[in-house]
Amino acid sequence: MRWLVGWSSTASGPVPPEGSAIQPVGAQLLWADPDPLWAVGDWRPDEVRVVQTDPFTRLAVFGCCGASDEELRVGLFAARGGALRHLTAWPGSYTAVAQVGRRVTIVGDLAGARPVFHTDWAGGTAYATAALPLADLIEAQLDVSHLGALLACPDSPEAMGDSTPYMGVRRVPPGHALILRDGARDITGYEPTASLAVAAPPLDQDEAVDAVRDALVEAVRARLTAPRHAPETDGLDPGPVPGMGPAERRAARGAPAPGIGADLSGGSASATLALLAAGLPGMPGTLFGHGTEAGERLLAVTFNDLATAGGARIREAELERAGAIAANPRLHHVVVAAGEEALPYAGLDTGALTDEPGPSLVIAERHRRRLAAGSADHFIGHGARQVLDAHPARLADLLLDRRRRHLLRPATALARADGPSAQSFFVPFTVYRAARRLARTSYRDGVQEAAARLLERRFVDDQAARGPGAVSASLAALTWCRPGPAARWLTGETLAEVSVRLEEAAVRPVLLRRPGERRADAALARYAADHRVFEQAAEVRSQRLHAPFLDNQVVRACRALPEALRVQPGARAAVLREVLAGAGIRELPAGWGATSHAAHTAAARTGMRAWTGELMTLFDAPLLADAGLIEARVVRKALRAAAQGERLPLDGLAELVSTEVWLRRLLARRGTCWTGTAAPRQRAVAGGVVPRPSL
Repeated sequence: MRWLVGWSSTASGPVPPEGSAIQPVGAQLLWADPDPLWAVGDWRPDEVRVVQTDPFTRLAVFGCCGASDEELRVGLFAARGGALRHLTAWPGSYTAVAQVGRRVTIVGDLAGARPVFHTDWAGGTAYATAALPLADLIEAQLDVSHLGALLACPDSPEAMGDSTPYMGVRRVPPGHALILRDGARDITGYEPTASLAVAAPPLDQDEAVDAVRDALVEAVRARLTAPRHAPETDGLDPGPVPGMGPAERRAARGAPAPGIGADLSGGSASATLALLAAGLPGMPGTLFGHGTEAGERLLAVTFNDLATAGGARIREAELERAGAIAANPRLHHVVVAAGEEALPYAGLDTGALTDEPGPSLVIAERHRRRLAAGSADHFIGHGARQVLDAHPARLADLLLDRRRRHLLRPATALARADGPSAQSFFVPFTVYRAARRLARTSYRDGVQEAAARLLERRFVDDQAARGPGAVSASLAALTWCRPGPAARWLTGETLAEVSVRLEEAAVRPVLLRRPGERRADAALARYAADHRVFEQAAEVRSQRLHAPFLDNQVVRACRALPEALRVQPGARAAVLREVLAGAGIRELPAGWGATSHAAHTAAARTGMRAWTGELMTLFDAPLLADAGLIEARVVRKALRAAAQGERLPLDGLAELVSTEVWLRRLLARRGTCWTGTAAPRQRAVAGGVVPRPSL
């Protein structure tokens, strides 16, 4: 895990004595007192860049940034005058820290994949890009109420606010910057806000798609032009092994291939990145030709799940599309086959401790096997659905803008999504009524309604009670705020506490926005946070995962797409097809843009069935029950029912399992993130799971 940490003290002179002797373990000091900054972890030399105009004005950029040193200096001058948005306009994924005198500015990203955390410490403020080091610094205990809110309403920032799993450690919202002046902090947004009464004129559709193409091309080019790194190897190749080629032997040793690679799952997002990376000028291999085919071909990795019988047809179609795309002469195709050992819920007893819990913990072992066969720099298509697809609540935005005719196609597509039935004729009218109700519901009333639903344990809306399917999911999403899939298994005390959080958020003044925009940003922030957990849990040594769809410039370009385009069926595949056509790639296989939800659901259910014994053992005496969040008996019953095929929200069970696994790993850790004579005497959550106070 890589992170940066620093602090700002209140005194204008040197740091207090208790702060001078403490420093992070394995840290690289970038600048010293009175406002020090460290880079911690296995950062590459080109991932930490510092430009300085004078001893009191400097800028540090962490991560992959496509800006030149001169552009960084221009951005520093702009930030000195208060124009923070300039620090977020470069291609790539990075965190920027600007120091101008005693003013320190830490800029987070738009999606939330590179978050910023802060806490009170030594009379000032400490900040970091990871919450666990700050929890160690202040010897924080576990915030059980945050875990309850995370399980009850994971997509609702109203429930979680700026809290983290650690008491006293706070999160900077996506699209905001943390500004420290002599220890005092201020959080400000750097994106322009749109008026709720007067909508901004939408961009022309062709112009908006061209902007998405340019942003994606620049994001991919920023990775291609970065220095190449050969992975570290712990041992030599054991030589020929029957049935294993060089790529399989390297993956078995846990080392990625040199150069640049990409996922090639057959989906539109990963295929777009693979084709762009292979088609842009540049050398996907290393500078010295150590990559595949002397550094001229991009390594494309396809995962073949042999253990999931329910998604065989969809999997075969994906493999055929991936094979057709891999016919590109600049792609070197590798298929990674795995059986039961790579199903979801495998390897829960082994794995790295992540900064926070997330549903990706239950699939980390599944994806680690695929990523180990990839390259040192590996493209993944994470985030494409969240930034390109329209959240169902955007239908209400169209009504607010008096564009009712644009609801016809998405409503008609929903009527066909679940197959022909006696109710299909009424689906468009039902969707229209739900969108109109949301458009006429104020933000305060919507949040208060969600709080009431938690108290009354109403987890399924009356109009969405038809059962699983696209129509039910869309109707349930047409709200300002709603309970999550795991809420039905939480205790009444937990739901009551989350309800109080929602009631407090409802009366708190907020920036008024359209419901679709707000819900879409919340869903993106939730996914980006889970993507960060995925990166840490499935990390392969000497490998960097690149998700260009979560870059600032790509997110901005996708937000500028007209809503009338985004809500249309197949909009994501259509936009990516035009992006590739603009880059000169027009021949795509049949079935381009097909979804794979059914295959993922089948894999989750198969994994739950295969690892039922381990899951029962995990919830035999769960820490979540000790904290008062769940009743172990109820969750065990739900796991057995889901494994036997009963239609239950598998996402909710995955969240419960991942949170329990994360708690066990957290309490089993040893050591602390800090060293020195004045270092904290305990690690974070030293006292274990803290019982919650009664309401």
